[in-house]
Amino acid sequence: KIMKYKIVADSCCDLTADMKTWQDFEIVPLTLEIGEYRIFDDENFDQDDFISRMKANGGNAKSACPAPDAFKKAYEGDYDAVFVLTITNQLSGTYNSALQGKMLYEEEFGDDKKIIVFDSLATSGIETIVAKKIKELADGDKNAEDIQKEIDAYIVNNTGLYFCLESLDALKSNGRLFALAAKVLEKIRVKLICKRTDQGNISLAAQDITLNRAMMKMSNLIAGELDGKDLSGETLVVSYVCCEDRAKQVAAKICEKAKFGNVEILKASGLNSLYASDGGIIVSYSF
Repeated sequence: KIMKYKIVADSCCDLTADMKTWQDFEIVPLTLEIGEYRIFDDENFDQDDFISRMKANGGNAKSACPAPDAFKKAYEGDYDAVFVLTITNQLSGTYNSALQGKMLYEEEFGDDKKIIVFDSLATSGIETIVAKKIKELADGDKNAEDIQKEIDAYIVNNTGLYFCLESLDALKSNGRLFALAAKVLEKIRVKLICKRTDQGNISLAAQDITLNRAMMKMSNLIAGELDGKDLSGETLVVSYVCCEDRAKQVAAKICEKAKFGNVEILKASGLNSLYASDGGIIVSYSF
């Protein structure tokens, strides 16, 4: 029989146009806070308004992960399996909240369905790419155990993420840069190119003196890393914060050498907008 499944992701997942039409797909939003101003990171998120409020507040903003109960509710319904995808456990408590939601669900309803929680070990477009992969496997009649094995391996072995930001202030003030050495932060006015590690942390890949030069260097790094790979079946996601033209330039530069079959240029979700800040670019890809 065909498996009835649902995909649940947190709001770190940047949504493509087609994902917004998916059935049995739910986003559990984080909460965003600027001083007294609090909103859910949902479909009503207004990037321009939020960034201007952040600037007015000296660049300060905070996020709070969803309560376990919000995940528990998302798991309810007539499904054989629920596949859950969260931001890296290294940057947020959301993954643990999703696991606690599973415990709460099973306490109340028993194990009437398989609930599989994936740590994306990343943010932003990696969640986008992994959600699409889960859907492809589930629609292809794979069973839940096989999907779990494949996705765990896929996240580590077949996805990559780089980012380059105008300002690291939001990441720094929220303590999200613990993996970058203090000596790097002293050079905070240099534009840093960062990448995610296999453990879901942030590491420094390169730096440059201006943002445009750093963006081009990042594009070349990514293209170089993918040299010789057949990317015709793969996806490139460039997520941006108030800089769509820059995102298009970065995508074009990468695609000069790395010929991705599918390219998505997406407005970053609220959470990604908060941390990437005005002018930030996050590049995610499968290979």
